Amino acid sequence: MYSIIRPSSSSTAFQRVRVAFSRAIVSQLHPRMLAALVMPFLVALLGAVLLLWLFWGPLKEQIALWLTQWGVLSEQPDMWLIGAGLFAIKFFIVPLLAAAALLPLAGIAGLIVSAVLVMPIVLAFVQKKQAQPLHKQGKFAFSYSTWNALWVGFLFVVGWLLTLPLWLIAPLALLLPVFWWAFAFTRLLRVDSMVEHASPAERKTLLARHNKEYWFIGGALALLNLLPPAWLILPVFSALVFAHFNLAALAELRAEQPSQNQELTP
Repeated sequence: MYSIIRPSSSSTAFQRVRVAFSRAIVSQLHPRMLAALVMPFLVALLGAVLLLWLFWGPLKEQIALWLTQWGVLSEQPDMWLIGAGLFAIKFFIVPLLAAAALLPLAGIAGLIVSAVLVMPIVLAFVQKKQAQPLHKQGKFAFSYSTWNALWVGFLFVVGWLLTLPLWLIAPLALLLPVFWWAFAFTRLLRVDSMVEHASPAERKTLLARHNKEYWFIGGALALLNLLPPAWLILPVFSALVFAHFNLAALAELRAEQPSQNQELTP
């Protein structure tokens, strides 16, 4: 058993985030949290199979058209590519771009499942590790969580597809995936990790107080998401990070309320 760390007002955002990540690493190694990886993985795998089956051909043709319009696969550059011994890239770049476009759409499905269905398991697990579990004051938690997950997932898919042609610009090929995944991790999990325990007023306070930390966590997870092996654990690990962070932040917020009430008493 361990108690939630309640950072003082002098604690930095980095310290809060570091504590959340370190505790999430320990929690992820628990057999129950390892078992929780199965559901998001199966959803993402099924989604990947369906997306590749339905859209692989049309998307490859569209990407090839974009590359031709940009002059990458036009007939004139082909002669240069043959001379340089790099003609084979023509047969690899299109499939790679198509896979890079479709697989994240399956990944967001796994993250949504984790946010809605796995997060309650994660929160219950984290609660058992606390010396003083928090009282649940959330209202309409499941419906609110589901609506938030579907809305954020919709924005992610639309934004991902609309900005797909910009991947042909070298810096944006790296920056755009990081941005959209930081958006997904942050907007999904900052809410779902507090909605069961925090009242509407507490949610509003936490979102305003820790906005920078939420985006910092989301950005760090988005960078980890660039590493393919991390895809297996991130749906649950990201939920653990946000759960540890938000439950600690909520405990701190509730600890402040008695002292605030005493100050207001004449």
